[in-house]
Amino acid sequence: MTRADDLAHCRAAIRTGSLSFHAASRLLPARVRDPALVLYAFCRLADDEVDEGTDKASAVLRLRDRLDLAYAGRPRNAPEDRAFAAIVETFEMPRALPEALLEGLAWDAVGRRYATLSGVRDYSARVAAAVGAMMCVLMRVRDPHALARACDLGVAMQLTNIARDIGEDARAGRLYLPTGWLAEAGIDAGDFLRAPAATPAIRRMAGRLLAEADRLYLRSEAGIGALPRDARMGIWAARLIYAGIGREVRRQGCDSITRRAHTSAAQKIGWMAQACARAAGGSLMPRSAVIYAPPLAETAYLVDAAGRAVADRGRTHALLDVLAQLKAREIRVGTRGQGA
Repeated sequence: MTRADDLAHCRAAIRTGSLSFHAASRLLPARVRDPALVLYAFCRLADDEVDEGTDKASAVLRLRDRLDLAYAGRPRNAPEDRAFAAIVETFEMPRALPEALLEGLAWDAVGRRYATLSGVRDYSARVAAAVGAMMCVLMRVRDPHALARACDLGVAMQLTNIARDIGEDARAGRLYLPTGWLAEAGIDAGDFLRAPAATPAIRRMAGRLLAEADRLYLRSEAGIGALPRDARMGIWAARLIYAGIGREVRRQGCDSITRRAHTSAAQKIGWMAQACARAAGGSLMPRSAVIYAPPLAETAYLVDAAGRAVADRGRTHALLDVLAQLKAREIRVGTRGQGA
């Protein structure tokens, strides 16, 4: 059981840190909403520690230790950690899912770049689709078809975020546009990071990311009907709100360098009303054959992990490899500091 004060802390963190999720979560039933707030608070905290810290490698390694403690049933004495450990135990959360998120954050810490759209989907699988799979676990949904569509939705949301934040990321030294796209357009990645500009080529790349997101938003809809009836409105709201962000990016000519797309409270209320209507109408419709589409190649391992009846508590080899890289980097930095 999650302590009431820990839950209140997580709720406050999401209210100020993730307006879109907070809005959508209000349509979820309490039995799903409360653990979902805990999950998002822990994930948000992890993301912020890596994004905002000066030593990203150490931040990821500290998160690894916190995850170890949570799965050992001895969480760090902090509200997010205690609450997260409670949902790990209650819902038998497969460790591969939060570790996928940790791996994505580790990729950020080592400054990994992605040559192709598939590479960007790989990253999105870790930092967003893993959260979608964890949401299914919180709803007690382990059906592989529903999980595949939840992962589609997570990847779509992350691609929308990337398209919206191209300029903000570049000014922070981060690059998520496929480097192959940049090369095809004759744009040097280093030059772009030093002086990001909303050129026609960069705008087209934002549009391509949004087109892929739209394809996945449509695929994800088939899975919403496989969720518990009282949870469908909240997921519809998340799908509509994030797709709405993408439409705002397009309305601005796909210029995410000189401006950042925002949606208003009135727009969110409108999408939430649409979510209510779609959730009610969806219960009368036959199941779409799209539900049976295979998962994205990049998210198939998440679908497999979330669908297991027994939660796996061991680390994946891929995570061990990237953590070893970070540990080696931390040792090198420490050695240089001692020699200074």
